[in-house]
Amino acid sequence: MIRGWVERMTNCLSCGAQIVEGGAFCAKCGARADVSAGARPTGTAHNPIWYQNFYRIRKKVIAIANQYWIEDAQGTMLGFSRQKILRIKENIRVFADDSMNQELFRIQQEQIVDMWGTFAVIDTGSDTCVGKLRRQALKSGVYKDEYLLLNANNQTVGRVAERGGRGLMRKYMPGGALVPEQLVVEFYGQPVTEIKQQFKIIGDIWEVDCTRLPPDFDRRTLLACMLIMGMIERDRK
Repeated sequence: MIRGWVERMTNCLSCGAQIVEGGAFCAKCGARADVSAGARPTGTAHNPIWYQNFYRIRKKVIAIANQYWIEDAQGTMLGFSRQKILRIKENIRVFADDSMNQELFRIQQEQIVDMWGTFAVIDTGSDTCVGKLRRQALKSGVYKDEYLLLNANNQTVGRVAERGGRGLMRKYMPGGALVPEQLVVEFYGQPVTEIKQQFKIIGDIWEVDCTRLPPDFDRRTLLACMLIMGMIERDRK
C-alpha cells in the first residue's frame, strides 16, 4: 500500500495566509516564513505567565497616583504599575508587586517627542523587545480609540479598536465618560476577543479572554495596550 504525501500547513505570521510548513516565503505577502510575528523569545524574556488565556487589570485611583494591578483568572498578582498624576510622558514600568523592587517589563516610547506614536514593550531581564503598539492618532482623537499591535520587527499582526458608536458616545455625549469601553481585538484581520471594562467606585477593571490569540503571541503587548488606554486615553477625555 502506497501512502499519500500530505503537506503540513502553517500560517504566515505576517498576513495569516496558509503556507507549506518549511517554505521560505509566503506566496501571498512575500514575507519570510522564518520571521516570526510572535515567536517566543528565549531566555528571561520567555515567561509562561505572559502566555496565559485570561488577564485582568484593576485600576485604583488615589490622590497622588493611579495604581494598576495585572492579575490572572484566579486573581493572582502578575504585575503592578503606578502612574504619577500629570506625568504620563514617562516610560511606564511594570513591577512584580507593589513594593516595586523587581521590574518585569516597561512600555517605552520610541520617540520621546511623540507621546502618541509607537511604544515598545521591553522585557527588563533580557532588555529584549517583545512587541510594539502604535496609536492611530487621527481615529483615537476624533471618534474611537484604536491601536495597532506589532511584533518586534515592526510587522503589524493585530489591532485593538473601540466600537465606533460607543466611542462617539464616550467622547461627545454629556456624561459619556461613564460609558464603559468595549474594544475588539483582531489578529490578521479576524476578531478574536474583546476587552471589556467595568466601572468601580474608586477605579476601573478591564478583562480579556486570550484563548483565541496566537499561542506564541506575548500577551504583554496586549496588556501594554490596555495600560496605555487606561493611563492616557481615559485621562484625555
